[in-house]
Amino acid sequence: MSNTRREFLQTSAALALGIVGGAGTNLIAETQSQTQSAGMPSTAPLEVQVPKMKFGNAEIGRLVLGVNPLYGWAHYNNNFSNAMKDWYTHDKVCEVLHRANAFGINALNYVNAKRAPSDLAQFEAEGGKMNLIVQVCAPDDAAALYKEHKPLAMHRQGEVVDIAFKERTMDTVREWCKRVRDLGTLVGVGTHKPEVIELVEEQGWDVDFYAGCVYNRTRTEEELKQILNGQLLEMPREVYLQSDPARMYKVMRQTTKTCFAFKILAAGRIEGASVEQAFRTAFSGIKPNDGVFVGMYPRNTDEVKVNAEIVHKILTGA
Repeated sequence: MSNTRREFLQTSAALALGIVGGAGTNLIAETQSQTQSAGMPSTAPLEVQVPKMKFGNAEIGRLVLGVNPLYGWAHYNNNFSNAMKDWYTHDKVCEVLHRANAFGINALNYVNAKRAPSDLAQFEAEGGKMNLIVQVCAPDDAAALYKEHKPLAMHRQGEVVDIAFKERTMDTVREWCKRVRDLGTLVGVGTHKPEVIELVEEQGWDVDFYAGCVYNRTRTEEELKQILNGQLLEMPREVYLQSDPARMYKVMRQTTKTCFAFKILAAGRIEGASVEQAFRTAFSGIKPNDGVFVGMYPRNTDEVKVNAEIVHKILTGA
């Protein structure tokens, strides 16, 4: 590890600077004040901590770091995806993971793709710790992933599950869940469709949790045209309907199993003052022992700090 890298990791203040650039001056002073007044070393957690939830045998923050921005999966357009890829270098990923740890965010919705394994290895070598909730894409990856990372939990990726639901091959997903159960980790099902969770519940699958996108972004063009009364002239990359979140939250409240809501900010489409309201809607819509996956791209704003403070305020009534 380079001297510059070591110096960077010595203080949370330097970490803040690495995330927000020149705009981080006030944040540096604030972080230094917090640690000094509390008599803590510079690597100690910050004052604001994300409240925890019980998940399996672990205590994890109810705000879980989403993986998509780390590797340029913007779910917006190619320009935004490329901007994320350019900014999120190996070191930047590690910096953001450490920054998340400082606010009590100790779980990551991990995907074993691209540079992720080496980024995670470096972060852990630097003393970082994340409970991994792995979304698995390829059907035969589960055993190898478990052997390599010993994750807290694994769930079948929502894209894969939604295709199986459409093609009426959900038995393949159920068999995958059975194989993962035999590995000894928590087992889950991801989806963008409330109907999937309803089906799994009705059939009594042996699963521990659900990861549900609050926007059903895997509808077909025909389904969208029907909903929009034929007004859809051209199929855009993704469609986000304001009426969708309530449907997913309702299903999550009806199951006793742990649920993680994701894309609560509509993949970056919700911004500014509306962000806090989206968090409030999410936490009022899910159960007390449910959480949210939220991707963060703190290029211009320290989104890790902002999101952690919002969640802390909502859940503690601060």
